Amino acid sequence: MSLFKVFDIAGSALHAQSVRLNTTASNLANADSVASSVAATYRARQPVFQTLFDDAGEAAGVGVADIVESQTPLAREYRPGHPLADRDGYVFVPNVNPVEELANMISASRAYQTNVEVAEASKQMLLRTLALGE
Repeated sequence: MSLFKVFDIAGSALHAQSVRLNTTASNLANADSVASSVAATYRARQPVFQTLFDDAGEAAGVGVADIVESQTPLAREYRPGHPLADRDGYVFVPNVNPVEELANMISASRAYQTNVEVAEASKQMLLRTLALGE
């Protein structure tokens, strides 16, 4: 594998983890939102990663295949004074678990940082290789 290919792989991983961080941020931003119906209620989203292959069939990075909504059931809360409450006094709340989302955010940010370090180490190795010719 070419050392230059490492940058492509690390770059694709940085993009994938960036998408993961953005979906986590969206989930956390909507964690406290409420709605008057099941259809209008926000559902937690998660990216689905896939391996990318080059023409030779070798792994060449990671991509985001899709962003899927969680199938965890939505909860109803009794809030009779809320403007979005139904006639029984219930509102629907998202299926976002803030603790899981924070753990997901920490994991994604560490993976992002690791890929930055991989790219930096590769850069340093290339610079040292070039310095050998001096």
